[in-house]
Amino acid sequence: MTTVTETATPPHAGAPRRGPAARIVGRVGGGVLRVALVIIALFWLLPSFGLFIASLRTQADNSATGWWTALTKPAQLTVSAYQELLSGGWFVPSFWNTILITVPATLAVVIIGALAAYAFAWIDFPGRDWLFLLVVGLLVVPIQMGLIPVAKLYGGLGLMGTIPGVVIFHVAFGLPFAVFMLRNFFVGVPRDLLEAARMDGGSEWTIFRRVVLPLGMPAIASLGIFQFLWVWNDLLVALVFSDTDSQPMTKALQGQMRQFGTNIDVIAPGAFLSLIVPLIVFLAFQRYYVQGVMAGSVK
Repeated sequence: MTTVTETATPPHAGAPRRGPAARIVGRVGGGVLRVALVIIALFWLLPSFGLFIASLRTQADNSATGWWTALTKPAQLTVSAYQELLSGGWFVPSFWNTILITVPATLAVVIIGALAAYAFAWIDFPGRDWLFLLVVGLLVVPIQMGLIPVAKLYGGLGLMGTIPGVVIFHVAFGLPFAVFMLRNFFVGVPRDLLEAARMDGGSEWTIFRRVVLPLGMPAIASLGIFQFLWVWNDLLVALVFSDTDSQPMTKALQGQMRQFGTNIDVIAPGAFLSLIVPLIVFLAFQRYYVQGVMAGSVK
């Protein structure tokens, strides 16, 4: 007769026991966390909402009371400030200048950075590692160090005060981060996948276009968002390298500032309009941005 011996499970096996405090946090943590995130989001959006309300009030109302009084007196709201801004003759040209600067600077950084990152990740050439270390070293160079030397160079080349000059400067200082970011992402592509593409007769350009680019789209979209926001909101480079004909919105709005910011009727609608395009770009590529962040967190 066979005797079955039951083995007692040691008290320490399995999931650890949770104390009363841990059980309470586990039950209410989800709801409390959501409420806390909503409160933080509301506080985060409060300045933008206040800017929007202030842009819909007259100069006299903004000087007399705070923007929150319009919530109980909706008669104060008007679009006259936007009409005057768009008909002023300086905002619309600066808006198009901002687009002409931001779009080429973003596309050039993304395209050149992706090609260089693929070369550093998967193409073996002499001095590759040393050259990549040089690119990484350029990340620590402050942008202020390049203003005076580049200004002297632009003066000799006739690029001072032109849109191409501003674009070239943004591209030059945006490429090191682009190469560093995309190269670290492209290295995570499985080597067997690339070797299989080479065995099928694919060239490096074909592999880059049909294999690496689709897999690296989250990182590329994240880089595009970062670069677009940096260039769109830039003021320092615009102050140094642009003139009246090539100035973006940031410099144009800065030029409209009066003492103590008394021209809130100009600054508020102008600043709010400058938020619209970056917001649209971020919402359009939000899915890829989240994928890029999540992919980078598990590498």
